[in-house]
Amino acid sequence: MSTQGPIGVFDSGYGGLTVFKEIHEKLPQYDYIYLGDNARVPYGTRSFETVYEFTKECVFKLFDLGCNLVILACNTASAKALRSIQQNDLPEGKKVLGVIRPTTESIHQYTKTNSIGILATQGTVLSQSYLIEIEKFNPEINVYQHACPFWVPLVENNEINSEGAHYFIQKDINELLSQSPDIDTIVLACTHYPILYPIIRKYTPDHIQILAQGELVAESLADYLIRHPEVEEKCSKEGKLAFYTTDDAKDFSEKAFIFFGKNIEAKSIKVNVCS
Repeated sequence: MSTQGPIGVFDSGYGGLTVFKEIHEKLPQYDYIYLGDNARVPYGTRSFETVYEFTKECVFKLFDLGCNLVILACNTASAKALRSIQQNDLPEGKKVLGVIRPTTESIHQYTKTNSIGILATQGTVLSQSYLIEIEKFNPEINVYQHACPFWVPLVENNEINSEGAHYFIQKDINELLSQSPDIDTIVLACTHYPILYPIIRKYTPDHIQILAQGELVAESLADYLIRHPEVEEKCSKEGKLAFYTTDDAKDFSEKAFIFFGKNIEAKSIKVNVCS
C-alpha cells in the first residue's frame, strides 16, 4: 500500500493556479504540490505527442515527490495527454484526473437552450475533447467552439487592461456568438481566462452565463474523494503547500499572485525526460 502524500496539481505554467486556488479553498485540509512547466510553455500550440510527453514527465515528477493523486489543471494537457497516461502509464496505486470531465458532466445544469459556447486555446479546440465529452454525457446539447490564441499572451505579458486586450476579447466573443443566437452559456476552457473575466463580461450579453472551471473542478474533486475512499486515505492532511516551476523560481513567485491571489514562494525543479 502506498504511503500518504500530497495531491499534485500540474499546469503548463501559471494558469492552473486559478483552478488550484478554488481546490485549496474548497479542500484546505490536504497537502498540495503545484508544478508549472514554465520552461516549456505554451502547450496549446504543440502537437499531441509533444504535450503527452511533457505532461507525462511532469506527472511522474509529482509521483517522485510523493503524490498519489495528480490533477491536470490544464485544458490542453487534459485534452491531449490525460487519456493516454491513464490507459498506458500509471503505476499501481496512482491516479491522474483532468479538468474537462468535471466541466462537461455538469454543464447541463446551466444551459436552458441546450446551446453552449467554448472559448479555449487552439490545441483544446482542435482536440474536440469538449465536443466528445459533452456528447457522451449530454447528447442533446449543441456545442460551439472558438479558439482565442491571443488571450494567454495578454495575461502572461500583463496586458490585461490594454486596448489590444479589449479588441481581441470583443472580437473573439463576437465570433463565437455569431455561430448561434441560442448560446446562453459560455465555458472559459482555459485556466488563464478567469483573469480576463471583467473584460469578457463587458462584451458578453447579460443573459449569457460565463463559467470558469475552478469551482466546478473543486466540487468534482471533493465528490471524487468521497466516492473513492481508497484514494482519499492516501492523501496527507497537514494543510501544507509547495510550489515548483521548471523555469525561474523568482519570476514564478512574483507572477503567481495574479492567478493564486496570495503571495507564494516557489522553487525551481528539473523533470526527467522520458525516453
